[in-house]
Amino acid sequence: MGEIIAAGLVAHAPTIMMSKEDRYALNDGKEISLVPGLHRIKDEILDRLKPDTIILFDSHWFTTVEFCVSGQDRRKGLYTSDELPRGMRQIPYDLKGNPELAQLIATEASANGARTNAIDDPYLPIHYPTINIAHFLQGDEEWLSVSCPQTGETDDFLKMGEGIGRAIAQSDRRVVLLASGSMSHRFWPLSQLHLHETSDPVNISRPDAREADYERLDWFYEGNHAAVIDTMPEYLKHVPEARFGHYLMMAGACGGREWKAKGERYSEYENATGTSQVHVWFDTL
Repeated sequence: MGEIIAAGLVAHAPTIMMSKEDRYALNDGKEISLVPGLHRIKDEILDRLKPDTIILFDSHWFTTVEFCVSGQDRRKGLYTSDELPRGMRQIPYDLKGNPELAQLIATEASANGARTNAIDDPYLPIHYPTINIAHFLQGDEEWLSVSCPQTGETDDFLKMGEGIGRAIAQSDRRVVLLASGSMSHRFWPLSQLHLHETSDPVNISRPDAREADYERLDWFYEGNHAAVIDTMPEYLKHVPEARFGHYLMMAGACGGREWKAKGERYSEYENATGTSQVHVWFDTL
């Protein structure tokens, strides 16, 4: 019988892929906390847990009519971002997959009301929420990516997560879930971006969004996932990335409103061009 052994909300901000010199130059001579936070997650958690599989909820993989799961035996190649081709270019990746688990997820999620397909097309694009996080956290385990439908609503994401949880329970895999994305996610206008590039949260694009993020971080620390889920209509006004689908699928897989795991921060709460960035780990499920 398979199990979820840990879960985390992790930030994939493009700044983590910059050189140390460029990160320091962008941040008034200081390191952004996201990078050492990812190293800590790898060294202190994943190297200890040694999961069989990582399932990553990719907040840049926007599907429309269904959820999709990467169903290839292996994804391998060089990645250049169409969004930021100067900063993320020709990044090598080589990720083992698990077609059987991907298909089981598609079956269980669809049966739970979240139409899902496992996609094994070798030309299926990959996105940097997967690439950037795998760059720091990958070991010998399998990696599956799950899409965030741009048409999805809170209940859709929760149903998808429930289906994933059921599929994992039927498998023989020890699984870590990664919700790869930010909290509030509104950029500054292009003409103002250069004025707000340091990690100081004062640069988050809206003060009310920052306060809404802090409120939900407190709920994470308390293990009060029900409060996060039940206030989604209010939180959506602050434009969380991918309608917070990456978090909601993770929460759904772990029990939804009944999930009580307390979060531990593995980075500061930081700005990236107006959007919020933070790593929060839920080690005891």
